[in-house]
Amino acid sequence: MRILHTSDWHLGQYFLGKSREAEHQAFLDWLVALVQAQGVDALVIAGDIFDTGTPPSYARRLYSRFIVSLQNTCCRQLIVVGGNHDSVAMLHESKELLACLNTFVVGGVSKDPREQVLVLNNGHGEPGAVICAIPYVRPADVLRSQSGESGESKQQALQQAIANHYQTIYAEAEKLANGTLPIIATGHLTTAGGQLSESVREIYIGTLSAFPATAFPDAQYIALGHLHRAQLVAKQAHIRYCGSPIPLSFDEAGSEKQVNIVHFNGAGLEKIESVPVPVFRPLISLKGSLESVDQQLADLARQPWQTPLNPWLEVEITTENYLHDLQNRVEQLLLAREELATCELLRVRKKRTRAQAAFTAPGQSLAELSVTDVFTQRLKQEALSDEQQQQLTNAFQEILEAVHADTAKNDATRKEVAQ
Repeated sequence: MRILHTSDWHLGQYFLGKSREAEHQAFLDWLVALVQAQGVDALVIAGDIFDTGTPPSYARRLYSRFIVSLQNTCCRQLIVVGGNHDSVAMLHESKELLACLNTFVVGGVSKDPREQVLVLNNGHGEPGAVICAIPYVRPADVLRSQSGESGESKQQALQQAIANHYQTIYAEAEKLANGTLPIIATGHLTTAGGQLSESVREIYIGTLSAFPATAFPDAQYIALGHLHRAQLVAKQAHIRYCGSPIPLSFDEAGSEKQVNIVHFNGAGLEKIESVPVPVFRPLISLKGSLESVDQQLADLARQPWQTPLNPWLEVEITTENYLHDLQNRVEQLLLAREELATCELLRVRKKRTRAQAAFTAPGQSLAELSVTDVFTQRLKQEALSDEQQQQLTNAFQEILEAVHADTAKNDATRKEVAQ
């Protein structure tokens, strides 16, 4: 029995205003070919199929076409579980129809635990594994808030409630497995020690910092989603995040993307094979001084591009100087090299080399300073000419006077209403 584990597609994502449709289409085409080439029996998507609860129409088309194209492969079943970005209602609106295409959708927690358990068939059409399809668990699905609870109590209660839900679903799976079939569990959550990236939203904010690995059931493989970097959980090879198939932020650009193919032999786990996902569009992040970035661009120009889609570029300049035309300077560096004509500059950022000085003196609080004091202190931290300082000061005074005038007008109106 072979299971393919993938997650966090985020179909419909707009990246700094750019659509990812072409990258996602390339990935899905590649995935269908991989499923057929590797003889995959079942494919598991561990949440965040879409980037939002109301994805654009093209993202829905990508999803639907993929499911249809999967019918022409050896894959017997597709298991889709909802993530924190997904809408339960949207995933479930086509649940019955997709069931006719061997697609098992669990967008959210079900009242009946049996609705989250499915027997998966192998290539011979015989039972080969049982899956506990556990989606992103919203606190309201498993827990009732109690008045007067502390933050720590809520955290512990939610962790226990999610652990109990896993055990309930796992107990149903054990009945079907009968000791002869392997059990797979899914999950979409943050686990203790997991490596986050810029594009990952924290879930269970304020109530659950991370789910402990010891609270998972004793399944043969646990397919997780939510974290975008592929990684093991608590150094246990059978509990894994496969990560997103394309980088969803610039800080993910350096990490290899992958899907996992899990091989079972009888009731046991035989091996886990991580298959690298090709780079369809490079995301490149350059950091340093203007001089350093210029050299990095020179190095970049010597690299041959062999990807189907043009690279996207981010530049972060480290400097203490005030550079009002920073975007233009970086663009000129890029234009100076014809070899980089296909690179598209999406973002230019400035990073200071030293920590910002404090606004307040020792023993002084921010509340003791006026708005003008704060502005003056902040202005001193920039390397500006006298003319630039005067221009900024004049602009600040105009804004401050306008705010005071609006405040006085609103106060007068409130007094009239009160009278």
